[in-house]
Amino acid sequence: MSSQPERQLDRIDRIRSFVLRTGRTTAAQQRAIDELGPQFCIPFQEQALNLSEAFAGSPNPKILEIGFGMGETTAAIAQLRGQDDFLAIEVHPPGIGALLKRIGEMGLTNLRLIQHDAVEVLEKMILPESLDGIHIYFADPWHKKRHHKRRLIQSPFVRLLASRLKSGGYLHLATDWHNYAEQMFLVLNAEQSLINTAVEAVCVETFGPADIAQESDTGNEFKPSLAQLQEKHLAYVERPSYRPITKFETRGLKLGHGVWDLVYKKR
Repeated sequence: MSSQPERQLDRIDRIRSFVLRTGRTTAAQQRAIDELGPQFCIPFQEQALNLSEAFAGSPNPKILEIGFGMGETTAAIAQLRGQDDFLAIEVHPPGIGALLKRIGEMGLTNLRLIQHDAVEVLEKMILPESLDGIHIYFADPWHKKRHHKRRLIQSPFVRLLASRLKSGGYLHLATDWHNYAEQMFLVLNAEQSLINTAVEAVCVETFGPADIAQESDTGNEFKPSLAQLQEKHLAYVERPSYRPITKFETRGLKLGHGVWDLVYKKR
């Protein structure tokens, strides 16, 4: 497998999978970290991780989740899909503690956690063509246009994701921000190793002529082409049954906010 994704992500304007934010770890979360962390947390390392050994020799399919927040969705999916193993990445200690607490309360055994930047985990610890699936739910949409360059779903990162999937593996994303949803399908549809599983084509609605890429543009930030604005594109799927609706999502839906799911398969 080519090392091209790694080289492209070594730029000064390197994409990161997180934004630093404050948050207090509760006593219960810290207790879960102290008691369950040694069993379920995997330290970051600059060498490939043996995924089977990480799950006590399990031969089950391996699914990676990037940015699980407080772990509500992650724990629910792991419980529902006991036949799969889930490696979940998050940088914030309260989220690590919250998910470990859920693991203990629910008696889950098919979850492992890494507290580190997901880009570096993918580059250093995950071998090419080793994952059966990848989940990225509600990544920071960076609403302001001047911050769009910080969005996770850009072409170099998508190539890195695709390189870690097995043939036939899947990539499932969800977002509640329409402009980011459109960026997602425009970027992902351009990755030749991925197939959009959607059946309905849509027009781009949230990008306009002022957003079109220029020859003078540099860096990895996504900007659409004129052709992309003029064409229809395969885009969204119905929410897969294994992805639960979170309390936050439920509140948004009641307020009329949209949620978009995208599912791709690796060729």
